Amino acid sequence: MNSVRDYLLSLHQRENGISEDYEISSCPQLIERVQQLGFLPLLDSGIAGFCAEEMMAPDCHYVQFEDGSWEWPLWTWKGAAINEGNSVYGKFFAGKAGFISFKWWPDFYNWRRSKTPELEIGSIEEAIVLTLRERGSMIARELRAACGFIGPKMRGKFDAYINRLQMSCYIVTEDFVYPRDKHGREYGFGWSLLTTPENLYGIQACHTSHSPEESLELMSRHLHTVLPKATKRQIQRLLK
Repeated sequence: MNSVRDYLLSLHQRENGISEDYEISSCPQLIERVQQLGFLPLLDSGIAGFCAEEMMAPDCHYVQFEDGSWEWPLWTWKGAAINEGNSVYGKFFAGKAGFISFKWWPDFYNWRRSKTPELEIGSIEEAIVLTLRERGSMIARELRAACGFIGPKMRGKFDAYINRLQMSCYIVTEDFVYPRDKHGREYGFGWSLLTTPENLYGIQACHTSHSPEESLELMSRHLHTVLPKATKRQIQRLLK
């Protein structure tokens, strides 16, 4: 370890039963970790060491340069991890983004959708989901305009609906779209390309024979195995 931060991070990971073998230094390793763990929040999960950012190798941390530009491998890799990594991405963990492997997605979908099995007819949530079902996929800002959220302070209100729909597994992130400068180079943090899981993966990929309660129990057991020192409350917070 080459800094106090790296040492403390390693210590936190060991305290929660997270092996240092999970260190990430490439996109293929990020994909591998998602498959190994089943669930991987992108940023702080409330469980020290259990997120992709905290698993990054020391030379892959976020860096900002004097000219204002920045380098953050994790942010660059997440799009490829969605497209190539057999995983689903969205704001699933207490409103924060993360990955779920295809293996665990049907149970996660089953449990979360059981809490909101139907959207209220005529509600804003229903309008958003119906728009995506009709259009296939849309950049978040285009979806916002299509749903009539135009004007000052509308972005925050719309994002709150999108976050709730992602937590309920009605919406997932298909990819990220980046603006380009006059030289054709991508820049910025990118825009989320949103869709429904049924559009992207098909209904069969979201199906399990388990009851919602069985799905919750299976996921809880798995996470207790992956995070042997995490508390029951911490794991419940991730799943609920």
